[in-house]
Order: sequence, then C-alpha cells, then structure tokens
Amino acid sequence: MSRWKKRVDSGDWDGIAAAVAEYGGALLPRLVTGGEAARLRKLYSDDGLFRSTVDMAPRRYGAGQYRYFRAPYPEPIEELKQALYPRLLPIARDWWGKLGRDAPWPGSLDDWLATCHAAGQTRSTALMLKYGPGDWNALHRDLYGDLVFPLQVVINLSDPGADYTGGEFLLVEQRPRAQSRGTATQLPQGHGFVFTTRERPVASSRGWSAAPVRHGVSVVRSGERYALGLIFHDAA
Repeated sequence: MSRWKKRVDSGDWDGIAAAVAEYGGALLPRLVTGGEAARLRKLYSDDGLFRSTVDMAPRRYGAGQYRYFRAPYPEPIEELKQALYPRLLPIARDWWGKLGRDAPWPGSLDDWLATCHAAGQTRSTALMLKYGPGDWNALHRDLYGDLVFPLQVVINLSDPGADYTGGEFLLVEQRPRAQSRGTATQLPQGHGFVFTTRERPVASSRGWSAAPVRHGVSVVRSGERYALGLIFHDAA
C-alpha cells in the first residue's frame, strides 16, 4: 500500500461522510508533509508541467492565479486521486440516490475518466492556485462539462499564520426557501478538504432537494498561499 493511500485511509471516513453531508465540506487527514508541500509549491514555476494559466482578476474570478497541470500528472497528484476516489464514491452514490438520480460513476476512477473522454471531456483538471496579499477567489462551482463528479478535494500547501494570514476556505449554501449559509475554514498545511462540486442533498418535509453550494477563498491579508485542487472529472 502506498503512503498516499495509507494517509487517505487514516481518516475517519464515517465522520467525514457525516460532516460533508451536513455542511457540504469536511476536513481530511494530513495528505502531504511540510517537505512534500514545499516541493509541490516549487512546481508552480515549471511551465512545462502546465497546460494553461489563468489570471483571475481580468475574468472577474477574484484576484490571484491558477494553473492547470498537463496529464500525466507529477507525483503525488494521480496517486492521491486514485486513493481518494473509492472513499468519495459511496458518498456520491448516496447523495444521488437521495435525490432520485441515477449515479453514473463506476467503481474505478480510470473507467470514469474514460467515460468523460468518450463524451469529449478530455482536458486535465488538476490545478495549483497561488494567492498573494489582497488576492481572493470569488464564489463559484467547478463543473467543466455535462459529466460531473459531485465531490472534490483541495490541499493547502502553505502554513497559515507562518506563510500567510487570511485566506480561509469558504462555502456558501443556498438552502431552499431560506437565507444563504456560509462557513469559513482555515485549512492546516498539508491537510485535504473535501467539498461538494455544485450541490448537496438537504432533507425537507417533501423529501430530499438539492441545495446549491459555491466555494471560494477569503482575502489573503499577507504572505503567499498555495493550494492543490483535485477534481474527479476532466474538462470539455
């Protein structure tokens, strides 16, 4: 068993499933060490590893920058995705069952990505984000095409308090016939955070309904904040 799978499996996955069902997101175990995080941060300057770069401000996405990796990914991106997918899959299937939807995701991540590619969603989606002082990420959802996996993971590669201040991870949920609900989480360095890609099931007197959830990052007050994003579907 790889060290990446051991770290993923060390989580209390019953508790994680309960938290993400209740709040739309949940903290994961430490998936990368401080040294591994430092090595990953250095990858950001290697142009050959990335297929595209997005400056957020001109597109009104917030402020900061992110880069999409080319496939095949550098270690440990693919290893972490392969370890996380079977842990997230039961949650995804449970959610779609509650919403009365057919769950299209097979037991293997490779088989699911093959389905995406057959539908024309062939572009890699793993990304690294970089924020400096005053940067932030507007509330949004990462869909990329018709085929979507409903959960994704972000890993904080910087040390809050030491490398940066501010920069909390934000979730805002629009509940049926109610005001929006927001949560802010400061992610410890190296830890993952699993959250809904677009919505989660919410119980009501009429059964289950889908509550849209958007995510973003609050303003970074000082320093630099790097994060690794793992998305389990490819882009059109």
